[in-house]
Amino acid sequence: MIKVSIVILCGLTATLLLRSRSAALRHSVLAAAILCGGAIPLLEPFVPSWRAPMHPLLFGRTVEPLTLIIPVHPTEPLENLQAAAPRASGFASRLMAARILGGIWLAGMLGALSTLIVRLARLARVAARSQKMTSGPWVEMLARLSRAYGIRRPVRLLQSTHPTLLATWGVRWPKVVLPRTARHWSEDRVRVVLGHELAHIRRGDWLTHMTAELLRSVYWFDPLIWIACWRLRLESEQACDDAVLGLGIEGPEYAAHLLDLARTFKQSRATLFPAPAMARPTSLERRVRAMLNSHLNHAPITRTAGLAVAAALAAVTIPLAGLAASAQAGGASFSGALVDAVGRILPDTTLILTNAQTKEKREAKSDATAHFAFTGLPAGDYSLEATRLGFATSQGRVTLEAGQNLVRDVALQVGELHETLGIVGSNTAGSPAQPFARTRPAGTPSQTGIDSCTPSTVGGEIVPPVKLAHRMPVYPPKQQAAGVGARVEIDARIGTDGLLKDFRLASPADQDFVNAVLDALRQWRFSQTRLDCVPVEVAMHISATFAVE
Repeated sequence: MIKVSIVILCGLTATLLLRSRSAALRHSVLAAAILCGGAIPLLEPFVPSWRAPMHPLLFGRTVEPLTLIIPVHPTEPLENLQAAAPRASGFASRLMAARILGGIWLAGMLGALSTLIVRLARLARVAARSQKMTSGPWVEMLARLSRAYGIRRPVRLLQSTHPTLLATWGVRWPKVVLPRTARHWSEDRVRVVLGHELAHIRRGDWLTHMTAELLRSVYWFDPLIWIACWRLRLESEQACDDAVLGLGIEGPEYAAHLLDLARTFKQSRATLFPAPAMARPTSLERRVRAMLNSHLNHAPITRTAGLAVAAALAAVTIPLAGLAASAQAGGASFSGALVDAVGRILPDTTLILTNAQTKEKREAKSDATAHFAFTGLPAGDYSLEATRLGFATSQGRVTLEAGQNLVRDVALQVGELHETLGIVGSNTAGSPAQPFARTRPAGTPSQTGIDSCTPSTVGGEIVPPVKLAHRMPVYPPKQQAAGVGARVEIDARIGTDGLLKDFRLASPADQDFVNAVLDALRQWRFSQTRLDCVPVEVAMHISATFAVE
């Protein structure tokens, strides 16, 4: 966006400096600026790169405005949690605003492209229904003027049923669409009109205007591109007027024909068609003044001037594209926001990015809005770690390509609980099951206090679960009698209902020992784990050791 605007601004500035020169020269400057602006994204991978101090996001080529969550592997316990987080806000609203603006841009671009396609289809339909002229004054004048202009491509003259449509379009097989009254025009008017339209064909104006329309559709929000497109069309019409004057037609005579056509086409709907229109009322006054002013430069652009214009714009465009490519290829970036499992921000948290090949480590800290940024990164694979008390250490992988500016949110999950149980063989095989122990440790917060908590945009407020009911596993009688011990590792989750579920055996063990542990765990009860006042599930690892004294 910024690169294109710089090139367009250079073109507009040059046209102001060249206001005493011919319209053809000013048009070529604007056309070159638009073509160079549209070509910048294509040039970036190929032009020589150079570096300058800048934020890599300023000239970024690819930004992924998606919220992608890096997977985490819980390793850090919840015990000894100290809930203290500074109050900050704003990132969530900025992220939402960015998504809304992205949607608006996409809708605007699709709307502009759809309008252009509809206009092209309308023009093609009119041309298909028009009658080709094969003889008469128009065809004879076409042959004479084509020789005068040096046009070797076959030009088709089409007489439409439209009362006021006069337009030229096409590149390889150009067409001039005439209104239904054109057969009755005088020879002088035929020469004036056809001279103007063939000037558009010789200059390749339709292709230039379509390129400008496409660029404006993509950057529809940029006022500089709208101004450039308006000036491009204006200079194009005036340059064609100058070409008609170059045929030997006097300025007053040409102006009289143009004004008469404008009065005839007063109700014209030429703006519905994406093609140059000779008698567009919005530019008529300026054009008439120009053609009647004998002191203005009406000369066509020379080959030398055209090459100079192209070289000047290339001198701006290529280094600018190289600057963008350098910021991308030599300095990829990875940025985003650090959030918790419910989407609230986590400020003041350290993140470490490690290059998988060189083992080089980069460290960043999330700011008051939880935003973090790693800049100037070589392409490659990286591992990311984010550590915060009470949360699992986030261990994800990030792959950066040359020139990529990756925006990705990182979500930390609540840390894992660990509990170690020791079951000794002093319990005989016939011992009765131990009763429930419904206790709450002293100083543990009750659930009623957090039910009335006030949610904040800042996350990280964790209320850990409290065990409300506990039962020890019973030593399997057969193994106890044989003096056999074992170690059972179980992974589970504490649900929002306080019950353990999703049991998974972490290491092989005798099934009798496993069943004994599972029978006990199914009778455990916990209070809810709360994250930012929201009930969440939490992982738990239970290690039970059976031993005979």
